[in-house]
Amino acid sequence: MLLLVIAAAAFFSTVAGGLLALKLHDKLHLILGFSAGAVIGVAFFDLLPEAINFGERFYSSAAILSCTALGFLSYLVLDRILLFHGDAAPRGPFAAGVLCLHSLLDGVAIGLAFQASRAVGIVVAIAVLTHDFSDGINTMNIVLKNHGNRSRAVRWLIVDALAPVFGIASTHFFVLPGEGFGIALALFAGFFLYIGASDLIPESYHAHPKFLTTAMTLAGAATLYLAISLIG
Repeated sequence: MLLLVIAAAAFFSTVAGGLLALKLHDKLHLILGFSAGAVIGVAFFDLLPEAINFGERFYSSAAILSCTALGFLSYLVLDRILLFHGDAAPRGPFAAGVLCLHSLLDGVAIGLAFQASRAVGIVVAIAVLTHDFSDGINTMNIVLKNHGNRSRAVRWLIVDALAPVFGIASTHFFVLPGEGFGIALALFAGFFLYIGASDLIPESYHAHPKFLTTAMTLAGAATLYLAISLIG
């Protein structure tokens, strides 16, 4: 029953963030700035520490960070391939798909944490719920920024909101080894760093006041840092 409540909370938190981004579309540059900080904040303050925490029992910290670099560079290559073909549209779904996979992994993390113990599961669930709201914002912004229409953005938002639900449910059927989970988190950290630094930040700066967009980027990172620190 508790897992069902958590899954529902993750769904509605993600949807709420996405709908806020849609409503404030005329302020998209500011929301993009906040999203950039939030995405980078998730990578630095959540994914990387958790990757090291899960993976250090099996790999060195250098190996974990190498996986983050691999994720960053792999995403760069795939992004350049899409850009080379001259069509920006596929980049939105690709980036949104990465965010949805991360949300799926969030759900897996919750389920596996509850397999360890109820107390650990609750802590991990709180951590996930604190950034699900920004996940919804980020997914909506990624699609809209890359020339996606509202209906497509909403569809991706629903997929992203459902992803942690399916992630939680999937853990009833398998157990992911700790070493595999650490590597997956490190790769996603690299993906998120690329999305934030090479996509969201430049777009938020384009033809808009740089002081305010910079402030929003810092605010996004600070919000994620505070949220994760409070529940850490």
